[in-house]
Amino acid sequence: MKKFLLFVALSIATVLVLASVSLGQGRAKTGPDASVIRDADLEKDSLHNLEVAKHYFKQKKAYLAALRRCEEIDASNPNFARMDEVLFIAGESSLRLAETGGKQKTKLTLPNELQAKERQESKYKTPEELREDARVYLSRLVNSYPDSEFRKQAEADLVSVGGLIQPSATPQE
Repeated sequence: MKKFLLFVALSIATVLVLASVSLGQGRAKTGPDASVIRDADLEKDSLHNLEVAKHYFKQKKAYLAALRRCEEIDASNPNFARMDEVLFIAGESSLRLAETGGKQKTKLTLPNELQAKERQESKYKTPEELREDARVYLSRLVNSYPDSEFRKQAEADLVSVGGLIQPSATPQE
């Protein structure tokens, strides 16, 4: 009888230990992000780039720098948790750059001959190309993130650049 009680006590203790271990693992994620596997270091780097882009966009009005940071996030981490905000800043920066002819206003003005040389050697996009880029970024935002807080502003800005680009339908096989 003592052996039986010892066996039951050990069995109960084992069940309790295993139950606490399984509870510590947490529950599976549910929702749209459940299937996306994110690298923690890449997310941290992307979040830093987003914060810098927001600073350039809002405080410094350095739209080219903000656009470059957003392009870096888009290229390196397309599954970034805050991609809607990245697309919004990229689209808005492209629009603002299009308004200035694709160039940033700077405090330093170059002599005329250097300005002409810079224009010839520059890799700046034309205002039309920048507007088309803005249309692409903002359309991606509207199409991919219907619940985004930036959607209404993106839809309003899309009116001025030619409207929403509808996602292309993939052919059925």
